Amino acid sequence: MIVYAPLWRTMEARGFTTYTLRVKHEISNSTVQRLKKNMPVSTNTLDMLCKILDCKLPDIAEYVEEISGSVE
Repeated sequence: MIVYAPLWRTMEARGFTTYTLRVKHEISNSTVQRLKKNMPVSTNTLDMLCKILDCKLPDIAEYVEEISGSVE
């Protein structure tokens, strides 16, 4: 499962908030909510986040193996 915990750490380190993403960079509220819930987002969204935050993909998302319906 892909999780976005690195995104929140990267945003905090760069002084970004979800408000900044939504208002200044026009990321939709529904996309922000999907990220918060570790739901799938498009590669276009990941590309935009990398550009906005000036970072690489591992700074935004990581793969965590799911075992028996739980995340390790």
